[in-house]
Amino acid sequence: MGRVYNFSAGPAVLPEEVLKEAAAEMLDYKGSGMSVMEMSHRSKVYEDIIEEAERDIRDLLNIPDNYKVLFLQGGGHTQFAMVPMNLMKNKKADYIITGQWAKKAFQEAKMYGDVVAVASSEDKTYSYIPDCSDLPIREDADYVYICENNTIYGTKFKTLPNTKGKDLVADVSSCFLSEPMDVSKYALIWGGVQKNIGPAGVVIAIIRDDLISDNVLEGTPSMLRYKIHADNKSLYNTPPTYNIYICGKVFKWIKSLGGLDAMKKRNEEKAKILYDFLDSSKMFKGTVRKEDRSLMNVPFVTEDKELDAKFVKEAEAKGFVNLKGHRSVGGMRASIYNAMPKEGVVKLVEFMKEFEIMLPQSHQL
Repeated sequence: MGRVYNFSAGPAVLPEEVLKEAAAEMLDYKGSGMSVMEMSHRSKVYEDIIEEAERDIRDLLNIPDNYKVLFLQGGGHTQFAMVPMNLMKNKKADYIITGQWAKKAFQEAKMYGDVVAVASSEDKTYSYIPDCSDLPIREDADYVYICENNTIYGTKFKTLPNTKGKDLVADVSSCFLSEPMDVSKYALIWGGVQKNIGPAGVVIAIIRDDLISDNVLEGTPSMLRYKIHADNKSLYNTPPTYNIYICGKVFKWIKSLGGLDAMKKRNEEKAKILYDFLDSSKMFKGTVRKEDRSLMNVPFVTEDKELDAKFVKEAEAKGFVNLKGHRSVGGMRASIYNAMPKEGVVKLVEFMKEFEIMLPQSHQL
């Protein structure tokens, strides 16, 4: 069987060029006689790999010098605790709840201090981004937290919230490196790489220097202290070495295509193809308010659960895999991350049109 079109929300599709490069280097990385999988993370050859990866992501995002880049383990769920453990000085934080992951982060943070939801879109199943221009941000809040792109529900902050001078923390897992961003507007950005950058097992955190200190909540384990990792250049313990190596290759792939401005244009073109069809279809409907639509995750439904299941099954038979919506919302979802080729979206829409035409008229009303 040839390569399928993988619309998984994560772990997700990776660039074929990167996979082929990694395959060619599997047994012998640049004359070392070893696979990167076998290398000591303390070796000079691996030190060069992780340092080059950091330089490239700094270049892509134009990261200011007063921010550290950390390659961490533990996934998003660990960050849900690590953020309050490190940033709660007054033990107060304000959260904006726009989906399941923001809600989980909010619930986890409540274990460590006084945490308030200052806005939410739960009333309409997270199908929109609430107005965040004048929120009741508390004067003594340590930070304001958002999930910038909501993987499950397909919404995206197009304008950052007015935090009224408070530090902004953002989970950018499912939109990381999909378009340019001004890092200086955030105190801390973190994202799991398994959606848009690399294999599962790495979180990249970009954190402003003044927030990296020993002043953390009592009882915070060493592994959950940003300062420990910053002081040790992400090599405090054995990192997920091979996964970071793949991330580094993806950074170079993005640069080779023209950087994040070019990537945004590619992503906008792909998303437009799918959204334009959904807006014109009699059978398929998008579920997100138009102005809040994500470029990365596109949920849609037929409003008939049996028809949804039939579509997913037939799509898979045609090589369009992982289109089933998240178990919490049902329907379908096409995740069209950086590495999804435009051809994949075009062919998916062609199949959707055929599916709509082939079904009995009664199903199209």
